[in-house]
Amino acid sequence: MPEDAATPPVAGAESAGPGNDEGKPPASKAGRNLPAALAVGFGLGLSLIAILLWAPKVLIGVIAVAIAVATWEVAKRLREADVLVPRIPLLVGGQAVVWLAWPSGPQGVLGAFGATALTIMVWRLFDHGLRATPRNYLRDTAIAVFVLAWIPLLAAFAVLMLQEDNGNLRVLTFMILVVCSDVGGYVAGVLFGKHPMVPHISPKKSWEGFGGSLVFCVIGGLLTVTLLLQANSMIGVLLGVGLVLVATSGDLIESQVKRELGIKDMGTLLPGHGGIMDRLDSMLPSAFVAWLVLTALL
Repeated sequence: MPEDAATPPVAGAESAGPGNDEGKPPASKAGRNLPAALAVGFGLGLSLIAILLWAPKVLIGVIAVAIAVATWEVAKRLREADVLVPRIPLLVGGQAVVWLAWPSGPQGVLGAFGATALTIMVWRLFDHGLRATPRNYLRDTAIAVFVLAWIPLLAAFAVLMLQEDNGNLRVLTFMILVVCSDVGGYVAGVLFGKHPMVPHISPKKSWEGFGGSLVFCVIGGLLTVTLLLQANSMIGVLLGVGLVLVATSGDLIESQVKRELGIKDMGTLLPGHGGIMDRLDSMLPSAFVAWLVLTALL
């Protein structure tokens, strides 16, 4: 869900957006370059829909590339803050976590995650040589394993979902619901938002925006689960509620990480959105919950 921007930022929070600077395109009330954000969003959405409908296995490669870029963005930002997460094990191990979900299922994901976590621990122990004393070892190792779980592990559940019966439609359903949460929160937050939700984490989020996300996502769940998956509409309601909660939580998690690092965006690759990780923050935990609900109930 986007930062609703219906309430003014607290002191020290990000400014309203690039529209405040002369010579830059105007930003929306939510602090985005809205035309650029819409263009990028529609382009990505249409591309992913085409892949899911006509070449669903290609999505695994798309996920792997997105995860590599997002991991690099986060690792770069962390290292700028003097948090020395081991980038090579994170990138290589993250790819193993994603790709092994394809032939080996949950066992492959778990095995790759465990092996990568152990590699990170050993790598950080000796990355300055055998005679050097590690500095901030516990902090850096713990944060690196957090990044491994936050990005590649959660993304792997989208690949696992793709392997199920009608897996492409399951993934499409979860993606549509995340978009519904995002759009519902943005519209309701901009139009009606007055009551801050968690001002010390994300000052632009409002309870009105959360309500908009809930309404849009439940309606989206009813329609997609009924029409795309030919399943009981109550599964759609449950999925819609669950995805609103975790999508919002995912966005807040990234907001807190960025707040602690003192940055506005993880990257600059996507105009109007920031980096790849800024686009994936709500999708990653949603992939896990969608896989869990649909695997259990369908």
